[in-house]
Amino acid sequence: MFNSFVSKVELKTVNSALDRSDWVQTMQDELNEFERNKVWRIIPTLKDTSVVGLKQVFRNMMDKEGNAIRNKAGLVVKGYCQEEGIDYEKTFAPVAKLEFVRIFLAYAAHKSFEVY
Repeated sequence: MFNSFVSKVELKTVNSALDRSDWVQTMQDELNEFERNKVWRIIPTLKDTSVVGLKQVFRNMMDKEGNAIRNKAGLVVKGYCQEEGIDYEKTFAPVAKLEFVRIFLAYAAHKSFEVY
């Protein structure tokens, strides 16, 4: 029954997502997570600075049988627009993959580090 509330269509543009309430809720959830985790802050654009744009990526998360179980709307930086040497080192991904967290915790346990 839960699958009936999940869109099975992966969209290409934000304008097409705004017409579908399930994708609008997914985009809002992503922005709420950014705000909750405090991974960004809005600052005024300074003179003579380049701004790297954002892109919304839409994906369906699938289970083992190939059924869509969750919609995922990711807000990503257009890294291909960057020029090396201009704020190149200051750009980062705000989300860590679970496998990297597991590797970090395994290494910390192996070295007996305290993790907070």
